[in-house]
Amino acid sequence: MNVRKCFPFLIVLALLGSSCNNDRDSPPDNVSIPGDTDPTDDADDMNPPDGDNQDTDIVPCVDGMAGIYPCNGFDLVGNVPLSELSANEGNDVWGWVDDASGREFALMGLDNGTAFIEITNSGLLYFGKLPSATGTSIWRDIKVYNDHAFIVSEAGGHGMQVFDLSRLLEATDLPITFTADAIYNGIGTAHNIVINENTAFAYPVGTARNDAFGGGVHFVDIQNPEAPQATGGYGLDGYTHDAQIVTYNGPDPDYQGREIFIGANEDRIALVDITDKNTPTPIATIDYDQLGYTHQGWFTEDQRYFLLGDEVDETRFGFNSRTLIFDFEDLDNPTFHMTYLGPSSAIDHNGYVLGNAFYLANYTAGLRVLDLSEIDQGVVTEQGFFDSYPANDTPQFEGAWSVYPYLPSGKLLVSDINSGLIVIQPSN
Repeated sequence: MNVRKCFPFLIVLALLGSSCNNDRDSPPDNVSIPGDTDPTDDADDMNPPDGDNQDTDIVPCVDGMAGIYPCNGFDLVGNVPLSELSANEGNDVWGWVDDASGREFALMGLDNGTAFIEITNSGLLYFGKLPSATGTSIWRDIKVYNDHAFIVSEAGGHGMQVFDLSRLLEATDLPITFTADAIYNGIGTAHNIVINENTAFAYPVGTARNDAFGGGVHFVDIQNPEAPQATGGYGLDGYTHDAQIVTYNGPDPDYQGREIFIGANEDRIALVDITDKNTPTPIATIDYDQLGYTHQGWFTEDQRYFLLGDEVDETRFGFNSRTLIFDFEDLDNPTFHMTYLGPSSAIDHNGYVLGNAFYLANYTAGLRVLDLSEIDQGVVTEQGFFDSYPANDTPQFEGAWSVYPYLPSGKLLVSDINSGLIVIQPSN
């Protein structure tokens, strides 16, 4: 097993260390389910600034292939390869939309920085890169609040970069080497960052294991995006690899309106009420059978079910891609609901929900899309896929790292370790 992608701490910890990537805050407001595209989208008619426009003639999925890529239900819009981005490896991806113009951008994490790429009907346009604040790292994570990108990395001493995305709207003479608008140094390294837009807080996680919160979660006030302020943290449940943090509106009346942290903490799921930043309150912890590395999870939209990926169960126990689903109807007493097993032994990585679809970056098996419409009855089925790594579907740390399914146009962003940014859309 190629452990370099996911476990820098783990050789001496029985393969239980800092695993791969990503989390996302709640999806942006007013996103449409992919397939429900808006023909009046302003970005479709936008004249991009001068630059090297990538060829994005749609390659339809026909007879199970879109060019070189196996597919079912998704067409290839375009690809910006790592060579164009002057990088060796890709990692996280997030998206940003300018509300006034409707212009859509991909924020692509790289080993040496963050790339900004506009997504239009006429092409994929590389605007340039914000270099890493310090050295290179295969781990970089990006979230957005108030038209600013917040970027962390496991590069030593990196801190949290803040970049004003509105600068992209006036950029010319592309590509540009950008500079950060601010750097928050209340942390050094961080594996991931979570943002709750409702409360204007950023939450770096997976920080140094010997810091004040033992590698748990830091609370950072970002109401003024370019002047972040530390307000505490939580680390009683150990190192937090990834998390989702929501203003809770799910079925448990005891926690309505509370800010709830759901942490993927290596060997457990941790639920914590973090409404009061001075006194975060543990709610529950969860483990499960044949636990490898509790990696990343996401709520269904009704916040009833939590879909969890364990990153090393496939290699350790011989499963096909396994998604564990928990019932969070009662946050104080969460229960196991069901297991979904994918069609291959590829390792599952980051997954996000939009509507009744679960978009799962599945490393060598690419993007897999699961239908959650019958999850109450214990039925989850695959409804489509786009395999960004056609070489094989073996359980190794190559291929699709993450996916962003929340662009209003319905296009999906797939970040591939080996191939850079891949943009797809549902087939007609």
